[in-house]
Amino acid sequence: MRTSSKSLLGALAAAALALGACTYSDPAPAPASFGTAPPPTRSIDNTMRAFVDQGSVAVVAEVRWPGGTWSRAYGVRNLESKVAATPEDQVFVASITKSMTAVSVMKLVEDGLIGLDDPVNGILDSFTTVLKPPGPITVRQLLGHTSGMRSFEEVTERTADDVRRVIEEDVSPQRGLELTGQLPWDARDVGSFRYSNSNYLALGQLVEKLRGRPFAEVLRQDVIDRLKLERTTLDPAAAAGPDVIRSYITYRGERLDVTEAPGALGSPASGAMSTMSDINDFYGALFRGELLAKESVQEMTRAEAIPLYGLGLRRWNQDCDGAHRFGGTGGYWTYRTASVASTDGKYQATMTLVTPPMPTALEDPETDDKLNLWDDQMVSALQETLDRLCP
Repeated sequence: MRTSSKSLLGALAAAALALGACTYSDPAPAPASFGTAPPPTRSIDNTMRAFVDQGSVAVVAEVRWPGGTWSRAYGVRNLESKVAATPEDQVFVASITKSMTAVSVMKLVEDGLIGLDDPVNGILDSFTTVLKPPGPITVRQLLGHTSGMRSFEEVTERTADDVRRVIEEDVSPQRGLELTGQLPWDARDVGSFRYSNSNYLALGQLVEKLRGRPFAEVLRQDVIDRLKLERTTLDPAAAAGPDVIRSYITYRGERLDVTEAPGALGSPASGAMSTMSDINDFYGALFRGELLAKESVQEMTRAEAIPLYGLGLRRWNQDCDGAHRFGGTGGYWTYRTASVASTDGKYQATMTLVTPPMPTALEDPETDDKLNLWDDQMVSALQETLDRLCP
C-alpha cells in the first residue's frame, strides 16, 4: 500500500479528528460569464471540504485554464502544530513520478541510445543476476506495464507480520528487483497489463546505465531544472521540511508519522515530492512539447494494451474537443494524488489528499476500498471542473 496507484473515489465514515481548516485561493476569474450557474470550481471545492469534514489531515489543489488559475488548501500541515496547510506545501506525489521517469526514458530513445521496442535483457545486469524474465522484455513493455513483471510489494507487504518492518525498510531499486526475483514471472503475462512498480525500478537502472550518471541527477536535468520546478525533488532529506504536509497511519491503535519512511523516497517509480503548481507545470510543458518531441508524446499517449494507460501516463475522459485527457495518480501511505491534463497543454488540474490516520491494508483489509473510493472522488472532481471550464 505504500506506493500503490489504484483508481480513485469514495467517502469514509467521519473520523474523530479535530482539525482546523484554512483556505487560500488565487482570485483569477473563470474564463466566461456563467450568469446564475454555479462557478466551475464549486464541485472541486465541495469535494475538498468534504474530505476535511471526514477527518483528513489536509487536501490541496490547483486548477489552470487559459488566462486563469484557482488554488486552495484545507486542513493542516501536521497534527502536532496544526499549522494551516497552503496550496504551495510539498507532498509526496508517489506514482506521478512515473510520468517524469518516462520522460527521461523517452529522451534515451530520442538520443538514439535505445529503441522503444529494443529488449533490455542484455543491458541491465539485474535481468541476468536477480530476475528471471521468460523472454525478451522491451522498453515499451516496462513503460506500459505490459512486461508481466510482478511488483516487489507483493513480497515486502503481503508477507510482513509487522507494519513497522514495512515502514522502516529502505528498498533501493536494486533491492526492489531482488525481491521481485522471488516472484514467478510467467510468459503468459507478457503483453498483458499488470501494474508494477518494479517496471520503473528497472527503467531507473536503464537510465543510469545508458547515461552513466545517477538517476536523480538525470531526472533533475531532463525535467526539474529544465522547467525550473523549484519545489520538486527526489531528495529524501526534503521530507523533513517545515512546509511538508505530513502523513500518518495507525497501527495497533497507535498513530505513526510515516512521512519520512524510507521505502519509496527517491525511487524512479514513486519517490518524488512536489507541489500542485509544479505538477501542473510539468504536465502542461509535456503536452506543449517543451520536454519531448511531438512523436515521443504521441507514443506516450497511445493506450493499446489497456485503454486506460499509455507509457507513463493514465488516460482520462475526453476533453472539450473530444481528445482524451492524460495525467497520473499516486498513493504513498495516506498521500493520494491525481492529476488530469489536456493534451493541448492548456488545462491542468491536480489534487493531493492526505487522508485521516488509518490502519494499512495489512491490518484492515477494508482500507484499500476506502482509499480507492476517495481516489475516484478526486478524479471525478478534477474532470468535472475541467469540463465546466470548457469555452
